[in-house]
Amino acid sequence: MFTQIKGIIWDWNGTLLDDARLAVETMNGMLARRNLPLMTVDSYKQVFTFPVKDYYQKIGFDFEREPFEVPASEFIVRYNELVNDCRLHPDSFSTLNHFKDYGYRQFILSAMKQETLDQCLAHYQINHFFEHVSGLDDHYAASKTENGHRLISKLNLDSSQLLLIGDTVHDFEVATELGCLCVLVADGHQSKSVLKSTGALVIDQLGQLLG
Repeated sequence: MFTQIKGIIWDWNGTLLDDARLAVETMNGMLARRNLPLMTVDSYKQVFTFPVKDYYQKIGFDFEREPFEVPASEFIVRYNELVNDCRLHPDSFSTLNHFKDYGYRQFILSAMKQETLDQCLAHYQINHFFEHVSGLDDHYAASKTENGHRLISKLNLDSSQLLLIGDTVHDFEVATELGCLCVLVADGHQSKSVLKSTGALVIDQLGQLLG
């Protein structure tokens, strides 16, 4: 299925970085301050979606009472304070190294702000794996598709030779828009049942890619 692949486009949050629990803990603090129902990690993985504004509404935020930008900024400030306490998924480093050893070009396409993304990759000491790192210019995670097109155009890549590895339905949608193949990992921000609805290949952990 992937014999033609020459490059890997990685999502960051939830795919390489194990940050779903941090996302839940951060959001639960915000929900508690607004007297809204709290989430478990499992319930979070059933409701999380892009655009993130829709996710906020699904879990009870009322944008007639406060604009979306208020809780969105509140989340990012708290999340960024603690993100370096997260860990990479257990097989992240070995998988990146595996693809490097086999000569695959590797890139990151993320909904994280560019500056924060660069700092994270340096903190986890994995930035050397990536030929190009593409984040967003703002905090609100509107879309990765445009940046994906820019990445492919800038580096003169053939999208049919690229594999996008992510952990959300949105990653599959981005891959489809870019013309890439896609593998989804059910170890991040959405449940396996949600991911399987895409029809993409869904694996439980990154280590399965090493086979």
